[in-house]
Amino acid sequence: MAFDFATPVERRHPEGGYPSQKWHRYAEDVLPLWVADMDFRAPPAVVEALKARIDHGVYGYGEIPASLTKALCRWSATHYDWVIEADWQHWLPGVVPALHFAALALTDPGDAILSVAPIYPPFLAVAERTGRQAQTAMLAEPAALGEPWRLDIAALEAAITPQTRLLLWCHPHNPTGRVWSEEELAALAELVERHDLWVVSDELHCDLLLDEDAQHRPLAALFPALARRTITLWAPSKTFNLAGLTSACAVIPDPQVRQRFATACKGLLPDVNVLGLVAAEAAYRESEPWRQALLAVLRAHRATLESAAARWPGVEMSPPQATYLAWLDVRRAGLGEAPYQALKERAGVALSDGATFGRPGFLRLNFGTTAAQLEAALTRMDRVLAEPAQ
Repeated sequence: MAFDFATPVERRHPEGGYPSQKWHRYAEDVLPLWVADMDFRAPPAVVEALKARIDHGVYGYGEIPASLTKALCRWSATHYDWVIEADWQHWLPGVVPALHFAALALTDPGDAILSVAPIYPPFLAVAERTGRQAQTAMLAEPAALGEPWRLDIAALEAAITPQTRLLLWCHPHNPTGRVWSEEELAALAELVERHDLWVVSDELHCDLLLDEDAQHRPLAALFPALARRTITLWAPSKTFNLAGLTSACAVIPDPQVRQRFATACKGLLPDVNVLGLVAAEAAYRESEPWRQALLAVLRAHRATLESAAARWPGVEMSPPQATYLAWLDVRRAGLGEAPYQALKERAGVALSDGATFGRPGFLRLNFGTTAAQLEAALTRMDRVLAEPAQ
């Protein structure tokens, strides 16, 4: 079946669009390549399932359908070689809330929560929002042009104190696009066990592996001893472009941890959106052909972006191994102290500011858009970046 990833979908103007964080934050002459929201229609199977549910006409309080939990069990076994059980699943409206409720469930006020930067900005806010201490260790930068970012296990260990109780982990990594090696993950697992830490493993981008030979293994599956201390977060939101339907799943093998997490959520979260549940099931049950077609598009877009970055003096990019997000080092590109602002004003392209990820001087670019929009944005950026930095 052919899927259309080329035709633009109107997202800005009243006659065809709807209010959108991505498209309405900036002026109309600015092309948005920032927040992790693709510009593609959801898979046809999802759209049809939503239409059928809407036609039912009653949208009362829902239940988590057994067919959904079964679909996720099947997806996990098929794609990750991890056999999970239906009762391990705690569905909730979003991964970001899950980070906070995990902190409330597994730590006490005054405990410390450790993150590894650069990192998706909500990670850096969890400790403060929950009355905990924030700790951050830095990843090791690429050793040479084109090489990947690496886990600096020594820096991670140095950041740990007796107060450290929880590690917030991202696998694959947002924003660098790293698919962590088994050696890196083994070192991480040993450290976690030795320091008796809880782990929340955000694996939101695990179905968007761009390297052809890459395979995702959940942290709790790769190291079964970690399963009793790990909460794994999955969602169809990034893979199938369903973020606005707010459905995510915390996979928690240990029954006591699962109960602590559920108790922390009580009264503070609404039930999962009934349409989000329908969309999630249709995504996991019927949308694998769409996902494969999407991956081909994203691989082509990554190649286009690599070619563009190669002609920008002072810009370095380690090609992302996963996700539709690229992490650009623009510290030597002559954009000044606010590169995000400079590109927005001079090129009319909005990227995500690396400072919010804990690394000023970097930018995150979302290439999950049509080829035409990506080319238009890169042409604008050429006018600013293709000349040698002064």
